Amino acid sequence: MKENPNIAFRRHDHRECQQHSRDAVEKLCEARKLRLTPRRRQVLEILLSSHQPMGAYDILAELNRLEPDSQTAPPIVYRALEFLLVEGMIHRIESLNAYIACSQPGHQCVAQFLICRHCERVAELETTNRKLLADAEGLGFEVDYSVVEITGVCAECREHA
Repeated sequence: MKENPNIAFRRHDHRECQQHSRDAVEKLCEARKLRLTPRRRQVLEILLSSHQPMGAYDILAELNRLEPDSQTAPPIVYRALEFLLVEGMIHRIESLNAYIACSQPGHQCVAQFLICRHCERVAELETTNRKLLADAEGLGFEVDYSVVEITGVCAECREHA
């Protein structure tokens, strides 16, 4: 089942959404011969828990809440986030200084997000700005990574306003 890219703004079975992402990450790790350590998996699971982006220190607080006997240090969280980011399993939302699980793990080149400025839910779009990429290519510029963040108000927040 292909995930709906706008699922963050629609009613859905979030357990199914999470399982889809878990399965995709497992396949990605297997194909790339990557090691998804327990700590990396925990960080990913925390990010998969909702469509809300989370800051590194929020993730750290959640890890320490889940395991109160072993206080995790910030560098451990940042290393896990870096691995997940580099491998295309999560994205960094620059404007919020936060991270969110990728709806299509492994697609690293282009990321586009709709960000509700009220509830801060984020939807990842699968569409790409082909014109922008073609223009860059026409100038001899090789795009490594592109992030587009569009801020507005989701339908649910507009409804409650």
